[in-house]
This record gives sequence, structure tokens and C-alpha cells, in this order.
Amino acid sequence: MKKEHILREIRRTAEANGGVCLGVDRFLRETGIKESDWKGRFWVRWSDAVREAGFKPNQLTTAYDESLLIEKFIAVMRELGRFPVTAEMRMRKRSDASLPNEKVYRERFGTKEQFAARIRDYCSKRAGYEDIAAMCNAITDNRGPDGEDGVESEQNIGFVYLIKAGRFYKIGRSNSVGRREYELAIQLPDKATTIHAIRTDDPAGIETYWHNRFADRRKNGEWFELSGADISAFKRRKFM
Repeated sequence: MKKEHILREIRRTAEANGGVCLGVDRFLRETGIKESDWKGRFWVRWSDAVREAGFKPNQLTTAYDESLLIEKFIAVMRELGRFPVTAEMRMRKRSDASLPNEKVYRERFGTKEQFAARIRDYCSKRAGYEDIAAMCNAITDNRGPDGEDGVESEQNIGFVYLIKAGRFYKIGRSNSVGRREYELAIQLPDKATTIHAIRTDDPAGIETYWHNRFADRRKNGEWFELSGADISAFKRRKFM
């Protein structure tokens, strides 16, 4: 385990957490990096690692007000004319730094359906939100934008997979993991085995996320030389 890798992970997870560094336990869950990987080797205390990563230890921030979170999300819904997917929220944040990270919404409100129900409840108590409530109904009732049951959600769902062949791992995306494993099997000298697949409504964005996260382990194209901690981190994600 290299020191620079740990520092990069501190910065990455802090950015995903609204600029606040994670505690030791949550950092382990998110990255697979154990206390024994850094304590006594690079730093004596976690606060020393956090400081070297460029953050102030024990920095506290006020939690986002729920109404503020919902209103900011509603603004994006009105701009797009629909309930945004993960990739659209990430793109919107690039142009609006005040918009909370999409992970904040996921951790605060749960699944897309649960969040849509919460927004609908919020709108029911206020005038002028009928358009937003209708968009939320399309999600909670499992209807596509034209009223067809489940059409949009099923078309958008795909997978980001981790496949092993020999000593290397391929991170790619597909709408059928089994088919991709078969296609690789007839191209490679070593047997291709699917290690894990993440179900997602943003295959391209999530694939890019993992490629960037493991950029220093890239060998060629979509092939990487990964550690056990890297593989564990990937396998912890069931849906993104």
C-alpha cells in the first residue's frame, strides 16, 4: 500500500462527501484501506493523514437543510423537464458548485423511488408544484415519460463489470454481463471470469468513475492490475 494512494483516496472520498473527510471506520468501508495499512507506517494518527491530504482535522460542517436539498433538486427537475438521472446531476454540479453531491441525496433519501415519494410529499403541502409532483408520480408509479410502465427505467439500466483473465482485470460496461464474458472468452488465451457487476442507470459515467479511480493501476485500455483491496472496493457496490 503506497502513501500517495491513501492520500488520493482521502481526497476522493472527501470530495464525494461534500468536502468533509471520512472517519477511519467509514474510510475503511469505502476504500478497503485498513488502519494497519497506514498507522505506524506513514502516520501516527488519522488526523495527521487528513492534514497531509490538505484538510483540517475534525472539520465540521452543518448538515444540509432538507428543504434546501429538495428545492435545489426541484430546480434541476424544472430545468430538464423530468426526474434527473445520476449522470445529469453530476454534469449539473460541474456548472453549479452550490448543488450538493448526488451521493448526499442518495444517503439522505435512499433509492430513486423513495426520493421521488419524498419530493411528492413535499410538493403536496405547497402551491405551484403540481408539475414536479407529476414527474415524481411517473417514478413512483414505475411509468416512463409517455406513461408506459417501466419503459424508460429498463432501457437505461446497464452494468459495469469486473472480469478477470490471467492476472489482469477488465472494467467495462454492457447491458448483458454474461454475453460480454462469452465474447471475451473467445478472444483471450486465458479464461475470462466475471468477478462482480454493478447495476447502474449510468453505465458510461460509472465506468469512467472506476477507470479514474484505478488510473494508476491501468495496464492497457480497460485492463488493470488490481490489489485485493481494489477488488473488495468494487465488489461492495451493488448499484450506483
